[in-house]
Amino acid sequence: MDLFSRILKFGLTGFLGMAIDFGATWLCKEKIKINKYIANAIGFTLAVTNNYLINRVWTFESTNTHWGTEFSKFLVVSLIGLGLNTFIIYLFHQRKNGTNFYVAKFFAIVIVFVWNFLANMLFTFR
Repeated sequence: MDLFSRILKFGLTGFLGMAIDFGATWLCKEKIKINKYIANAIGFTLAVTNNYLINRVWTFESTNTHWGTEFSKFLVVSLIGLGLNTFIIYLFHQRKNGTNFYVAKFFAIVIVFVWNFLANMLFTFR
């Protein structure tokens, strides 16, 4: 499979993950009134689980029988991504004249997309 196809599939999977992430974050933050950073982590975690399953089967077509190890690697990459995601939101929302939380979250998702793709291609699913 060529690199462009992988990026496209990873992007489409990420778009679904973003919808899950934003939806769960909004529900937890706005309706359930959970702290915005905890709500962000919940949304991110639900998206990560979904994204692993789709990326394993569709994007990277993994045949690794050690899916537990593979998921652990995916989770480590995602947790680093969560740290980057939260830090970027903090930087833009808290430090940069109060950029809207969801605008800051969008910027974080774009930056973390690049990290996640490269780390998963070179580490998780190589």
